[in-house]
Amino acid sequence: MDKKALVEKIIEKLEAERQTLAQAARNTYEAATHEESEAEDQYDTRGLEASYLAGAQAKRVAELEQFILMLRFLDVTNFSEETPISSTALVELDHDGKIVWAFLLPSGGGMTVDFNGIPIQIVTPKSPLGEALITRKAGDVALVDTGRETREYEIVSVH
Repeated sequence: MDKKALVEKIIEKLEAERQTLAQAARNTYEAATHEESEAEDQYDTRGLEASYLAGAQAKRVAELEQFILMLRFLDVTNFSEETPISSTALVELDHDGKIVWAFLLPSGGGMTVDFNGIPIQIVTPKSPLGEALITRKAGDVALVDTGRETREYEIVSVH
């Protein structure tokens, strides 16, 4: 798989999310500062609540921009079957007969991107799956303790 194209696909998805969220933050800010949002009495907090929401949205936009910047300068490593898994590894896993893909990145965990018809989950080294994959190689088994059960993931290939 072309990991550089995958990173571009992730950036494209994040850019779309950033644009939508930035517009929402602008709209929320306008609502918070509009004359109709002026408090009618001491218990009217509509304007204050809208300003908190606008601030949180703006913070999320900044986080997305930072993640996008990191991805633009990410040094993507190519892995062989003997190379231990680390950051930028694209890992094919078999979990109970189902193939799943994980892309190990320094941040952005939890996001899934559809790449050439294949859903790829972004995981970080701090996530349970990411932690289980670090230093493993193709052919190894990664064990993930979910609290209720221990899941086994056979590492089919590493790219």
